[in-house]
Amino acid sequence: MAYESSGGYGRDYDDVYDDGVGIPSSQQDASSYDPSYVPDAVRTFVVILYRHIREKNVYEIHQMYEGSFQKLSERMFRETPWPAVEAIAPFVDNDHVFCLLYQEMWFRHLYARLSPTPRQRVDSWDNYCSLFQVVLHGVVNMQLPNQWLWDMIDEFIYQFQSFCQYRAKLKSKTEHEIALLKQFDQAWNVYGVLNFLQALVEKSNIINILESEKAGLEQFTATDGYDYSGGSNVLKVLGYFSIVGLLRVHCLLGDYSTGLKCLTPIDISQSGVYTSVIGSHITTIYHYGFANLMLRRYVDAMREFNKVLLYIMKTKQYHQKSPQFDQILKKNEQMYALLAICLSLCPQLKLVDESVNSQLREKYGEKMARMQRYDDDEAYALYDELFSYACPKFITPSVPNYEEPLVNYNQDAYRLQLKLFLYEVKQQQLLSGVRSFLKLYTTISIGKLATYMEVDESTLRTILMSYKHKMHVVGNDGKVLSNADIDFYINEDTVHVVESKSGKHYGDFFLRQILKFEEIIGEMDRIKLD
Repeated sequence: MAYESSGGYGRDYDDVYDDGVGIPSSQQDASSYDPSYVPDAVRTFVVILYRHIREKNVYEIHQMYEGSFQKLSERMFRETPWPAVEAIAPFVDNDHVFCLLYQEMWFRHLYARLSPTPRQRVDSWDNYCSLFQVVLHGVVNMQLPNQWLWDMIDEFIYQFQSFCQYRAKLKSKTEHEIALLKQFDQAWNVYGVLNFLQALVEKSNIINILESEKAGLEQFTATDGYDYSGGSNVLKVLGYFSIVGLLRVHCLLGDYSTGLKCLTPIDISQSGVYTSVIGSHITTIYHYGFANLMLRRYVDAMREFNKVLLYIMKTKQYHQKSPQFDQILKKNEQMYALLAICLSLCPQLKLVDESVNSQLREKYGEKMARMQRYDDDEAYALYDELFSYACPKFITPSVPNYEEPLVNYNQDAYRLQLKLFLYEVKQQQLLSGVRSFLKLYTTISIGKLATYMEVDESTLRTILMSYKHKMHVVGNDGKVLSNADIDFYINEDTVHVVESKSGKHYGDFFLRQILKFEEIIGEMDRIKLD
């Protein structure tokens, strides 16, 4: 069973809420915030959530986590943190694991609503370390919703990214902040982050589980990772989502090949546990597509962008009440921008669904037309604009040298990736010119094509060889893949053009026409009735 965003309440908590216990009409005033004060509604919430976790009641846990926690945050803690963990601990038997889970939510709410202090950033790191250590080395006999387990990994990486960006803005730091950064120089260390994610993958044995599932020996995906035999899903599902987390971290570091290798155990061509949570689904495909774009594997990127954009188009109305809805819309727009880049560099519209292409043309039609002009300086600026909007927030993970003059270096990683991307675009722009001429001919002499391109024959041969190189890439499996919509070979002094033909999807065409015909019949029936 998949547990996705519902916006509902847990049944037991509804009864308390309907009786009007403890929820004021407006949120607590930030100036009067007392971390030790626990309102009745919060006490009831943690007591019931604790009971459901002990009972492994995943459905009720999910309802309270996605519904009640968000509702209470909106009503009571819009401008303040939740009560401190020390204040709620007595109501939950001082349970160590529950307190770690509560703090994980506490810090996530703090990051979402407020601006964390340097010490709070360090404390959140310590809490994640403690929580993951318990999962890795303790006995965690509980079931948690996939949504919560995904949010743990997602937030863990987000806070790592946020800390790297914060630390890189040295110019405005106070002496106290610098002293804290020096004191806690191991907090959010890139090796620590990668080691935790890798440890979760290895300890969970998830790679072997996914391999066994292909052979019919496991039921991981069929049950969405839940254990209906009374066991725990926590380690296995955290390990699974850590595979996606490793892809994301390596993309933030600019190591795209390693990121894609980390994702290999998950077959993204099929539905899996990663598709049971929409945030996980979108994050996976966004980073997979972006990594392939940067490695010039445009066909792979376009194929997956197309599928997930079509999925969002069909399902986004069901997620409007979800806390992740704004993020869904943002990633949706970013992936359209990345798809526009891919199609401009490798114009293979046959890979894009008609409805997705319609949206794409509406958003970026004019820009794409200019981006495909090989002799237009404005095209270069448009690639810059779309990349800057749609790329991940790259990070520089290294600790700064505090003995040198303090400068901001938070944009350095982004500038480097942008420079590498635009260097590739510059090379591709010449190929766009070759492509436009090759489309007009089945055969053409080298001399004639050189005249049209306004270059000498030697330069043209270099451009043609560059086209061959750029349109072929090596996949993760070591096989050579072609991105070319138009290919060619040279025999003596003549270029012979081979255009790839896409098979027509007659079924889709007939289905669309049948639907249109039914609409027309319906309109005619209404006219007769009138």
